[in-house]
Amino acid sequence: MQTVRDVMTTNVDCCTPLDNVFEVATKMKDLNVGAIPIVENGQLLGMITDRDLVVRGIAEKHPGSNSVTNVMSDHLITIGPDTSIAEASHLMAEHQVRRLPVVENRQLIGIVSLGDLAVRDYSDDQAGDALSDISEK
Repeated sequence: MQTVRDVMTTNVDCCTPLDNVFEVATKMKDLNVGAIPIVENGQLLGMITDRDLVVRGIAEKHPGSNSVTNVMSDHLITIGPDTSIAEASHLMAEHQVRRLPVVENRQLIGIVSLGDLAVRDYSDDQAGDALSDISEK
């Protein structure tokens, strides 16, 4: 059985609560990613997605100097590294998310995304099923 540990991205760049929205947006651009975890002392506090920047940042007229804590999502669905790929796919579909932070002993150790599931070809169409479920809801 394939687990999240087998497919997750482990080299995850993060920001801290001391960073501002501009710094997060710049990091997203430089890394060509759509989400940045917010971490303090290794513990996951939240996540900022490109959508958060638009909806909670720009649309709310928050300047780039605004704290990441005012824009980040802090009610996150997380997953453990030994969780099956099928369960990860199910959680993504159920909660309509495209990525799940992977946490072990309260520490962020990676992220698993729909892309990780699809590219690795371990999922027996589970990534496609999850994406269909996310898109339909």
